[in-house]
Amino acid sequence: MPTSNLDINNKSVLITGGTGSFGKKFTEIILNRYPKIKRLVIYSRDELKQLEMAQVFSKDKYPAIRYFLGDVRDYPRFKRACEGIDIIIHAAALKQVPAAEYNPEEFVKTNIGGAQNIIDAAISTNVKIVVALSTDKAAAPINLYGATKLVSDKLFIAANNIKGSRDLRFSAVRYGNVMGSRGSVIPFFIKKREEGVLPVTHKDMTRFNISLEDSVEMVFYAIKNAIGGEIFVPKIPSYKIETVAKAISPSAKLEYVGIRAGEKLHEEMITESDSFYTIEFDKYYVILPSYTDMDKYIKHYNAVKVKPGFKYNSGTNTEWISVDEMRKLLVTYVDKDFKPL
Repeated sequence: MPTSNLDINNKSVLITGGTGSFGKKFTEIILNRYPKIKRLVIYSRDELKQLEMAQVFSKDKYPAIRYFLGDVRDYPRFKRACEGIDIIIHAAALKQVPAAEYNPEEFVKTNIGGAQNIIDAAISTNVKIVVALSTDKAAAPINLYGATKLVSDKLFIAANNIKGSRDLRFSAVRYGNVMGSRGSVIPFFIKKREEGVLPVTHKDMTRFNISLEDSVEMVFYAIKNAIGGEIFVPKIPSYKIETVAKAISPSAKLEYVGIRAGEKLHEEMITESDSFYTIEFDKYYVILPSYTDMDKYIKHYNAVKVKPGFKYNSGTNTEWISVDEMRKLLVTYVDKDFKPL
């Protein structure tokens, strides 16, 4: 559901990694919902993706949109892009787990160094709100990608300590696998099903699930409600990788190929250690800094503390997606013409 009473009209917004799956959906929703937005800057490093995106979201049709080539590693360039910006959404990251294990330095430069550049640029300009996208892999990480995103989360949360008297708030949103996003298992299975065999890592492997639309709404919620220092975590269902395969192709043979390097059997978004600093209310959990006054946040969100020892794990989740429900979700969020094969 859209976030009520949030007005981004007459504001200037910048999204890093704006040509990715999240960025394109965010752009679609924000331009349609806020037709008087002052400026929407798509900041990314791939000129071809910007060209392709500009064919859908052209400046002729959407006068507020701007395409700004640049890398979050490049501080002077990014700071220049932040001139006149009110809100930054940080979606840029290197994300592929196997690639991170093989190319760790590149992931550190983008996911950690880039995060610090965004913080420094926001503090040095007149930015008011920064919302960073986290990942379930940042909770108790076992791979380098998750470790870099955990550091990134820590940097954004700690940035609230060095902003001084500026009217500036840093927060993050953490969620699970985005349904149908580029590089996820769903488009992979849809492409492979013609072969009659689907490679499944492990029969018990589970993941959290969220739609692109709901991930965008999370960001809008954080823009409107964050007071700084929060990591927002949605209450969302889990699915088995096996369930996805059966929903896409019930006739296919499932071949169990084993867990890849750096993968978990189940994903975790809130660890047991986080439970001492976590509150909850209707649709979200919120992880707070360990050094903060929890009562301030409890009052702000009309929330309650979770029980000590609580953890939010895709394998022990209480809400699950069945094969039939997964097929309905595929039609709704991935391909309206989808039919199982």
